[in-house]
Amino acid sequence: MSILDKVASTIMPLASDEDRAEARRNAEALAPQCAWLADVLEHHRQIELAFAKAQDAAGPEARQDAFKALALILTGHSNAEEAVLYPAVSEHSGKHHATEAYGQQSTAKVEMAAIEQLDPLSDDWREKLDHVKGAVEQHVYQEEKEWFPDVVQTAPVEVQGLLAERYREEFKRYCR
Repeated sequence: MSILDKVASTIMPLASDEDRAEARRNAEALAPQCAWLADVLEHHRQIELAFAKAQDAAGPEARQDAFKALALILTGHSNAEEAVLYPAVSEHSGKHHATEAYGQQSTAKVEMAAIEQLDPLSDDWREKLDHVKGAVEQHVYQEEKEWFPDVVQTAPVEVQGLLAERYREEFKRYCR
């Protein structure tokens, strides 16, 4: 854990597995009435699976392939969130939440690019991947616990429909 991570975790303690599971259950309870949230939650599950596959892959080729699959879903998902959902978060959950979300995703993209340059069999590769996974888990927790439920509960129905349509368009633009 870097010094910056230690400072950040003091200000905003990391969510426990139980906290993340409760936030997921609560978000899933909102998903039947909200198509875009259902899509987001499905992508979150796919990202979690992709991290597990990258962590469990044996051999350099398998790790690189799993990492590329992770990068694809993570980038497509984050691009769609940034283009469509974070403006809604800014309006319905707070500008500070949207600013934090954009910053977290920018950092994750920089870290993913750094991993790509490392030997996939090195300890550095594994450590950096684990670090990014932890950061993404915390980010997902914030989205599922507060930011996205705020949008679901306060944005008008017609906005919800537009968010669903636009989120799918943006995701498909990157992940065909």
